[in-house]
Amino acid sequence: STIRSCRQDREEDEVIMAQSSDALLKSGMKTNKPRRIKKGEPGYGKKKFVVVASSGGKKKVIRFGDANMAIRRDNPKARKNFRSRHGCDKSKAKNKLTARYWSCYQWRAGSKVKG
Repeated sequence: STIRSCRQDREEDEVIMAQSSDALLKSGMKTNKPRRIKKGEPGYGKKKFVVVASSGGKKKVIRFGDANMAIRRDNPKARKNFRSRHGCDKSKAKNKLTARYWSCYQWRAGSKVKG
């Protein structure tokens, strides 16, 4: 039997993620509407959400959020700490083509997670 290297596994994962990104872009998924990553979908178990982000005529598939952590946005102290730690009020968090923007978007007070 052959022993596969971590590098080969990582390269295969990147190819699968790129193919699934292309498929999502062509699938007609609504843009700028984050949803949970479904079981069996590329990225499942690694990231919690996926969104086809669109800004200035550009489209990009973004996966974000730790799959193993809960979102505690309804806890005011946790929400304030998260938003401060991730710089949600700074200009860098205003670009829709970044995971930071979408993480901050999910941590707004009163927001709902679909999917």
